[in-house]
Amino acid sequence: MSFNIALSGIQAINEQLNSISNNIANAGTYGYKAQRANFSSMYAGSQPTGAQIGSTTQNIALTGGVLNTGRSMDASIDGRGFFISKTSSGQEVYSRVGIFTKDGSDFLVDSAGRRVQGAKLTPGVAAPGPKGDILVPTTTLAAKASTAIDFAANLSADWKAPVGTFPAAPTAATPPDPSTYNMSKTTVAFDTQGVAHTVTQYFARTGDASLDVTVHTLVDGAPALTGASTTLKFDSSGKLDTTTATNAITFAAPPAANGAITVDYTGTTFQAGEATTSTNVADGYTTGQYVGVELGSDGKVIAKYSNGEQQAVGQILIATMSNEDALTPVNDTSWSANGDVGTITESNPGESVAGGLAIATLEGSNVDITSELVGLMGSQRNYQANSKVITTENQMLQSLMQAL
Repeated sequence: MSFNIALSGIQAINEQLNSISNNIANAGTYGYKAQRANFSSMYAGSQPTGAQIGSTTQNIALTGGVLNTGRSMDASIDGRGFFISKTSSGQEVYSRVGIFTKDGSDFLVDSAGRRVQGAKLTPGVAAPGPKGDILVPTTTLAAKASTAIDFAANLSADWKAPVGTFPAAPTAATPPDPSTYNMSKTTVAFDTQGVAHTVTQYFARTGDASLDVTVHTLVDGAPALTGASTTLKFDSSGKLDTTTATNAITFAAPPAANGAITVDYTGTTFQAGEATTSTNVADGYTTGQYVGVELGSDGKVIAKYSNGEQQAVGQILIATMSNEDALTPVNDTSWSANGDVGTITESNPGESVAGGLAIATLEGSNVDITSELVGLMGSQRNYQANSKVITTENQMLQSLMQAL
């Protein structure tokens, strides 16, 4: 009996050594969760018959260290939760390994080639789409005509009225004389075909003591079709009269379908000192080619284009469980759900109980090498002790046989 008991101990220790060696081997594996072999005793009725490994558990809740990678498609979860992926057979798996890339079919996939699950985002549409595979569009980004120019500046109250008269019909070949205005600012805007146009605003104080500033607007050096001239009015404290805070212009040059561009002067002041511009930007853009994809800290998948535009095309979801320790291992860094995990909640990163994302980082293994080496030495001693039991029993049997 003691021979079998010692043999069962050796077999159990061998299984424990498998777990320890697997932990040590995966000390550098991203998202790896250390295993632990749990011993349990065996009985035949009331008689002990040895030991066995009753279960093997992973310390899923304990996070590993965060490692900087510098790669914009890497992400670690700061807190609870798992990335969601779907295998080719349709099974959903959960992982803490945030190594993502775009596959040959333009879908976002994880390091195992499984399609990452999230919501589709459509530019201009507030509501996200249903949960599913995230497709990264690599087609040409169509041009978008400019519809608004945001402009904010301090127009100097120290200006004197220009001595010259602003020309009625300037051209690109004969631009306005500097004596006819106090300041000019140029903005690049786009028409419906994505062609860039220069929108130049010339600011001129209407009188040395006046609180009004006239703005002459030229498009590609010629007066705008409409809104070529407007007047900004200020009160005695230099604040802009809101009734004069916008100006609608249209291009005189084709295509005529471009429509109006609204220049918004909100935030513009009329104070003494240097004239400074804080905002001068138009919306719209020219045609762009897909150049890459990256992740945002909010979990958005952002497609980048050659025209400098970036568009959120997907939203990665984070899954949390009320009993994550009940997850079933698919491999050492991925798990599947079963009925014991409780309620599964899928949220955007940082929402509800889901952890936020740290971009360009990865979660390392949670293996404690020191503890594993201590466990390894303990297993070695236990193995030797059980081997000694077998050796002793063998010697006793030999002595018995010789005595017979």
